Amino acid sequence: MLKFRLHSAILPDDRDVSIYLPPQYALEPGRRFPVLYLHDGQNLFDPETSYIPGHTWRAHTAADRLAEAGLIEPVILVGVDNTGVRRMAEYTPTEDYKMGGGDGDRYGRLLVEELKPWVDRTLRTRADADSTGIGGSSLGGLISLHLALRHPEIFGRAAIISPSIWWDQRSILSEVRQLKKRPNLRLWLDIGTAEGARHVRDTALLHRLLVGLGWRDEVDLAYRTIPDGVHSEDAWADRFDSVLLFLYPAKSVFEHR
Repeated sequence: MLKFRLHSAILPDDRDVSIYLPPQYALEPGRRFPVLYLHDGQNLFDPETSYIPGHTWRAHTAADRLAEAGLIEPVILVGVDNTGVRRMAEYTPTEDYKMGGGDGDRYGRLLVEELKPWVDRTLRTRADADSTGIGGSSLGGLISLHLALRHPEIFGRAAIISPSIWWDQRSILSEVRQLKKRPNLRLWLDIGTAEGARHVRDTALLHRLLVGLGWRDEVDLAYRTIPDGVHSEDAWADRFDSVLLFLYPAKSVFEHR
């Protein structure tokens, strides 16, 4: 695991970044790898830094297991820590009249203009949009969808996990409705039934809007309603395998779908 502290000229707070390199990175020095950028990086790998100590996504072990089995492409995972007090501001694309926020586009600039160029210069990545994903849960799912829609030339894949569609009177749904054409994006979208009936309904509506714009179920859109799924790191860890399988399937798996 590579770790460094990112100083941004765009946003005020430094943040830690953790980079998981698959075993194939060392074993195949001539190979380049796709990259998945994930928010709330402290919850992905290290049980000592997670929001609830000991409860992480176990993201690297899922990626190792699936790549070793030949089910996914080996993928570099870049975990970007949130900054605590500014998390809500940075993970929201619009300003809510009660809760504030709305720095999501500046956070997107940090990823697009500062972090991704450094990762692509430093590591053997495949830098094209089709090989580059973005993902997160809750507000992280919300900002992932927004940034994928805003920057499809950068992010060609997105994991929208338990997204906070409720933010700012569901303004993300208006953003989707205003699309003039479907960007070339491969999307994973999910919600747990125990996360609340309103959130299940909102996610179902988002799914219908995406299909109406031309996304195709099980082709470039995976939509899952998780029975008894709750809003927690453990729940997201339980389905991260499925996220990787859809977003980064091994070519042999993809060709037989």
